[in-house]
Amino acid sequence: MHVLFAASECVPFIKTGGLGDVVGALPKALLRQNAEVSVILPKYEDIAPKYLEQMTFLRSITVPVGWRKQYCGIFYLQTDGLTYYFLDNEYYFKRHGCYGYYDDGERFAFFSRAVLDVLPYLFTRPDVIHCHDWQTGPICALLKSNYFQSQKFYQKIKTVFTIHNLQYQGVYPRSVLHDLLDLDDWYFQPNGLEFYGNVSYMKAGLAFADRLSTVSATYAAEIQMPYYGEKLDGFLRWRNHDLHGIVNGIDRVRYNPNDDPALIFPYANPEGKKANKAALQDQLGLPVDQGIPMVAMITRLVDQKGIDIVLRVFHEMVDSGIQFVLLGTGDSDYEQAFRHLATQYPNSVSCNIYFDDALARRIYAASDLFLMPSKFEPCGIGQLLAMRYGSLPIVRETGGLKDTVVPYNEYTGDGYGFSFANYNAHDMLHVVRQAVRFYKDHPSDWYRIVQQAMQLDFGWDTSATAYLNLYHSLTGDRIQV
Repeated sequence: MHVLFAASECVPFIKTGGLGDVVGALPKALLRQNAEVSVILPKYEDIAPKYLEQMTFLRSITVPVGWRKQYCGIFYLQTDGLTYYFLDNEYYFKRHGCYGYYDDGERFAFFSRAVLDVLPYLFTRPDVIHCHDWQTGPICALLKSNYFQSQKFYQKIKTVFTIHNLQYQGVYPRSVLHDLLDLDDWYFQPNGLEFYGNVSYMKAGLAFADRLSTVSATYAAEIQMPYYGEKLDGFLRWRNHDLHGIVNGIDRVRYNPNDDPALIFPYANPEGKKANKAALQDQLGLPVDQGIPMVAMITRLVDQKGIDIVLRVFHEMVDSGIQFVLLGTGDSDYEQAFRHLATQYPNSVSCNIYFDDALARRIYAASDLFLMPSKFEPCGIGQLLAMRYGSLPIVRETGGLKDTVVPYNEYTGDGYGFSFANYNAHDMLHVVRQAVRFYKDHPSDWYRIVQQAMQLDFGWDTSATAYLNLYHSLTGDRIQV
């Protein structure tokens, strides 16, 4: 079984969000279960020089993008049993960042076409191409059209398409169908790439992949409802029998509080959090006091993440006797609102409007509570990292947050987090106050559930087995157990 991951980002080379973490960690877990895995990515300008220096040039080819003929260099890097391929075209990828350019439709049309065109030149022909999010959706459609029908090499290759966030769909004018993808009008239909008069790269994956997956069981059910379905709920209900919800994990080696170089004081139990909390309080200019619960958010400042309901009751939250620490960037109005609150509460609030991975890890290690009141959340990585570092999550019961956080039951002692169901600011505030009271009034019970949370295994092995089952169901091989 050889699986080729096609994605627009992958840790440690390039990352903008959870997609990069998944594509970085899941292949390693599959490798541990005896799958042969490689990854193919764009060769971005922002890839660190130390990785660029390790790459070896394989060859170059010409890739058609509509009527254009574009250069594509194939580079590879082998490490830890995995082969990473990088597709080079400076016109498309020698730019800062991954997305947000006027020609993203053309850039990822090139990438999708190039992934298929380079397959005969890679070290191993894949049995399955695992495509991730809208940037790789056209691979599934192109394979079934131009390649599958005319070239024997491609005819046994299957595809899996994973939805990481249905809100981002890669929607472009109808003209891209001919001008970039070289597909005829047959594909511009409700069961194809057509999406309200435009072309959707996300829908290309949903329509033509052999199997579909998304990153939690609850999100798989939610996106078949109008509220969460982003106008694709009916289409997803139509493909329900091919849709699988497999929860994400985290890399437990990369994220380990007992051996994390970003931490001033590595630790293996809840007692070790105290020194990290004091150090962060001092670094951020907050009163150094273990008795004050620290509530953290490490997030993009966008509507999806529940920022509006946090701001709605922010004063009441601070008045409940907490320190609030924020790390993240996003919408300018939200950034400005938090900057203002930080000046209003200099002894209680620290808002850091940027992103720094080392500081993020120190916040996980120092905080007592981790707030994720998302409007929707396909899976979420933050709550998993928080529990790994002993910060108890406060989450809204949606998507992967519902699947991974068991709310604490004061009568049975079970659970390791706090949750609320309705997307409502005062419901959230009630749970925050409940958690704060529990922290202050029941320190021995608090210690116990923090210890329980730190011992949870949200690694990738279980999910990797589920993905292997999915791959084997396509190739006709024996199902893994």
